[in-house]
Amino acid sequence: MLDTILAITTAAVATPAAGLLGHRQLKRAAHAKRLRITTPNGIDESGFVRIGGIDQWISIRGDDLRNPVILEIHGGPGASNLVFAPRTRAWERHFTIVRWDMRGAGKTIGRTGPGGQGEMSLQQLHRDALEVTEHVRARLAVEKVVLVANSFGSFVGLRLARSHPELYCAYVGTDQNINAGGRDHTAYHALADRLDKTGKRTELAALTTMGTDKSAWDLKQWSHYNKLLITSDPLTFNTMKTVVISSLWSSPLHTLRELRTYMQGQTFSERVAPESVTIDEWTEGTTFQIPFFVFQGEHDVLTPPESARRFFDDVTAPIKDFALIEDASHFAALRRPDHFLDLMLTKVRPLLTSEAISS
Repeated sequence: MLDTILAITTAAVATPAAGLLGHRQLKRAAHAKRLRITTPNGIDESGFVRIGGIDQWISIRGDDLRNPVILEIHGGPGASNLVFAPRTRAWERHFTIVRWDMRGAGKTIGRTGPGGQGEMSLQQLHRDALEVTEHVRARLAVEKVVLVANSFGSFVGLRLARSHPELYCAYVGTDQNINAGGRDHTAYHALADRLDKTGKRTELAALTTMGTDKSAWDLKQWSHYNKLLITSDPLTFNTMKTVVISSLWSSPLHTLRELRTYMQGQTFSERVAPESVTIDEWTEGTTFQIPFFVFQGEHDVLTPPESARRFFDDVTAPIKDFALIEDASHFAALRRPDHFLDLMLTKVRPLLTSEAISS
């Protein structure tokens, strides 16, 4: 989804100067030190697990195995969350964090390349997620895990939360995507308004030519639309540079080659995005049998909080809550990791009794 803008803002990564490489090494060393888990009941393991017929990368980290387990469903499509481990280190003091590079993403696509990814569809990602859940339950000896779904991953996350309350003790959506079968054009019209106000006539004309019917767009138009969304909003563009690109560049868990693979994964995984257009979350269901939370960036231009709030208001769940993350657009939980953690600790964790999450 974001591969085009990543390519623009990471031009330096392709041909780094010696000074940049030196700076990268210093940052990586500092992050690696920060990521060390030395607690007696902690866990830090990662590697490939056979999921859906292919090897997929799974990382499990946390300071105390007695803590609740979070399974992240990353966005993109194809945008692994593993690069953000140093930014979210504090989360691991209170939760065991499972990060999974979906087929087509990160280290998973790096294992066998695009030709070894098998079926690329939302249905297959859903099946994979269930297998990953079962792997995590068995490995950590827990009955249920918390689902935290990001951005494009929230399409998969909502389906998991609806259909498998026996596996998950809560759902948390952030950068929550809500599709309404093509009826919601909130982000599109807001983009048109920004382009108009800033005098971007050429960009506005291109957007107008594309029209609001995303099902008619080709992949090139999808890429152009996402590029316009990000570059037209100063807060989102700043977050892309200072959070996403910075995390990619300084990740101690990735080589330079793997950074290129990261971007390759997003380009490859774009083919799944059009499939999401036909989703109607209201038709799929607004009833959830588990606690339901949405923590959304206050100024999110990719997945507007207004759209997420409309769906949230119609949700029926045992407990539900909606919160805005201030000074944040998209990537809200990663721009404001301390704020997101505070929401998790005050609103979600108190509900996770030992009986609910342990076998």
